[in-house]
This record gives sequence, C-alpha cells and structure tokens, in this order.
Amino acid sequence: MKKSILLLILIILSQQIKANRDSLYIPQYENQLQYLAKYEKFFCDACGCAAGNGSSGFESLLNPQFIGVKYFAQHYKAKENLFTQDLTQNQYFNTIQVWGKIPVTQKLSIYGSIPFQFHEKKTLQGDISINGIGDASVMGIYEILKSKNEYHQLNGGLGVKIPLGRFDEKGITGVNPSFQLGTGSWDYQLALSYKFQKNLFALMLNTDYTIKTENKKHYRFGNQWNYAATGFYRLWRNENSIFSGKLGLQGEVYDWNKQFGEVMPKTAGSALYGRLGFEVSYKKFSLGSELMLPAYTQLAGGDIEAKSRFSLFINFGI
Repeated sequence: MKKSILLLILIILSQQIKANRDSLYIPQYENQLQYLAKYEKFFCDACGCAAGNGSSGFESLLNPQFIGVKYFAQHYKAKENLFTQDLTQNQYFNTIQVWGKIPVTQKLSIYGSIPFQFHEKKTLQGDISINGIGDASVMGIYEILKSKNEYHQLNGGLGVKIPLGRFDEKGITGVNPSFQLGTGSWDYQLALSYKFQKNLFALMLNTDYTIKTENKKHYRFGNQWNYAATGFYRLWRNENSIFSGKLGLQGEVYDWNKQFGEVMPKTAGSALYGRLGFEVSYKKFSLGSELMLPAYTQLAGGDIEAKSRFSLFINFGI
C-alpha cells in the first residue's frame, strides 16, 4: 500500500511539471512570486532527536516577509516494553510556534522561531505528558544566485538552535529518547535550497544537515540529514487572492545518539514521507496546511514507527 502511494505521488508530480502553460504573473503579487523559494522551513519543529524531530516542510509561499503562528503534530507508534514485538504505545508530539522572517538586505534574510511543546505518550501504566517552551532557532538565509529570467534560484543558510527547552535525563531511558522538550545542547545547521519556477509551476529541492553537540548531561543526539523535493502549482486566483497546492517527498536520516561518547543502540534510523498541502492568501494574510504520510519508516531499529504528521499555519505579511 505504501509503495502504491509513493508511486502515485511521483506520477502526479511528473504530470504537474508538464502542465505549465499559463502565466503566474499578477501585478499586485509580483514581489511575492519572485521570491517564492526563500521561504522554506529549514528548522525542525520538535526536539531534535531520532523520532519526534520531524520537519513539517516549507513555510509560506506567498509572503516574502512575515510573522505568524504554526501548529505541527506528529504521531508515532513505539514498542511498549522489551518483552513484546508489538508496537502498542501511541506517542504524540505537538508544537505551537511563533515564527517570522525579516529581510536584512536584498539577498540576506533572518528567520527565527520560538516553539511551545506539549507531548503525550500512552503507556500501560497510564498517560505521560510534558509541556513547556522548546528550543529556539535562528538562521540567516542568503541568496547565492538567481538567473536573469528568474527561473532558477539557489539559497544557502546557516543557523543555530538555542537550548531553551528542558532536557530530562530520565527520558532517554525509554524506547524513544526524543520524548523531550529540548535537546539541552547548542546545535548548528547548514542548508541549501534550489528553486525552478516557470509559469504556474515551481519545483523546490532542499537539503539541510544539523550538527548536534553534547549537552551538560553528557548526552548527544545524532546528527540529522533532511532532504525534500516539492512541486507547487497555482490552482486559482482572483484580484486579491491566490490558491496553490503542493505535492512532494521528504526524507530524514538520523545518526546514532551517544552518551559519554558511547553509541546508544537502536537510536539511528531513517524515514521517507509523502507530502500533500495547500496555501491560500488574501491580501497580506496567508493560511496553509500540510499532511505527511510515511512511505518508508525504519526508526530505532524498528522499535518506533512513524504514522502521520499534520501542520497548519497563519501568517501576516509585514
């Protein structure tokens, strides 16, 4: 079933690439559409660990500079204990974050976010929940090159994650050590994004790599590599509004966690998701949502299975 879903996504995406026969140009949205690719979301919305560290994907398509609020939900199934092979424990990672993007120069922008986490897992002994502020993120995004016809654009980013969220050492003894509000460590990120845009269609390819450091409890979460390919297609417009859809794939690869320099077993893994979403804008406001379903998941040696992700945001252009 998952292979069929993945094949369907690839077929639809290829058809969208062939369908660019009309013009994207609308006078009142000219600046917004010229800078379409600058607003990828490079940061992970959860705590930055092997499961629960998912990126929900791109930011606003239509606001080149904005402030907003975003909700991001993740669902995982985990093995309840060592004496069973069944994945019976439901784990829910929820994030509400305030985010924004402000241009500094024509080529340089600053992105920042402050999340509030409320996570829950359902165990045989009862429900366990944690909530509080998460780790803040700041990134500089620079336009490396843009073709004269503006069909092609390449952006790079450098960022840092500030450890504001509480790290609980007891939490790393469970099946999913990422059931945390934060990593307790300063982490650093490199990002690269390419955009092709013509007529009604835009294709974005982006990748980022997060370097994680050891926290005060001598625990280090594994480095993480994300990659994604997403197609955007303008479905409808009028004088004040635009409605766009997006379809794509996103992959994540996690290295081993370590404690006191020793590799922690069953902490590495990878996952691949299909993505389907939309965004609608009205004047300076934009509303967007996205659903992500796993095509492949192999986390924590099979002890954790990714189920679904969902995001919803509203932004205001400044």
